[in-house]
Formats: sequence, structure tokens, C-alpha cells
Amino acid sequence: QVRLVESGGGVVQTGGSLRLSCAVSGTIFSIDRMRWYRQAPGKQRDLVATVTKGGFINYEDSVKGRSTISRDNANNTVDLRMESLNPEDTGIYYCNADIRTDKYYPGKTYWGQGTRVTVST
Repeated sequence: QVRLVESGGGVVQTGGSLRLSCAVSGTIFSIDRMRWYRQAPGKQRDLVATVTKGGFINYEDSVKGRSTISRDNANNTVDLRMESLNPEDTGIYYCNADIRTDKYYPGKTYWGQGTRVTVST
């Protein structure tokens, strides 16, 4: 079984910063892309940032320049640091990863349960 657990959410004031963490555990052969998604209240879940196994990174435009995604391949974790937070950053943040549990079979995408972030005015 593979499990993704996010942490680091909470209430933050406008202009503040936070660091979200996601730990992957279970039977893991390899992890390819790791991602953070955000689901704002009443809206669809949107991709925020992606990091590949080789370290290629991409950000959604609204967080570009004030966010940093990083991963630790040795410990199977991925972090997202966000600065200059504004109320539009409020939502549930989900960790997502493409994981192979066996070298003979293709991987699939796994999701965490999410961590809630509220940016107060």
C-alpha cells in the first residue's frame, strides 16, 4: 500500500508564508513526478507546482515567483513553500505523485488527503 500524507496547513495572514510537506510511504519502487494541487472553495482542483524525478520544475502562473517546490528523493518527500500569501491562495492543498510499486508494472497516480490552508485578511 502507498500512502501520501500532507502536513503544514493552517491559518496564515495575508503576506505571510508557509511550508507544506508531503511524505510518501509504503511499497515504493520509484517515484516519477510529484505535484501539489490546490482546490479553492467551490472550485475545481488545480495544479500548482510539479517537480520531476530529475528536478525539472514547473509552476502555475499565480504562484510563480513566490513558491518553491522541492523534493527529497532519499526520503520520498516533497515540499511546497509559498510566500506573499493572499486570500486567493486559500484552499485544500493536495500532494500527488506518480509511483511504481514494482519494476515490472507501470505506475499510477496517488493522492494524499489534503491539508487546508486559510489566508486571512
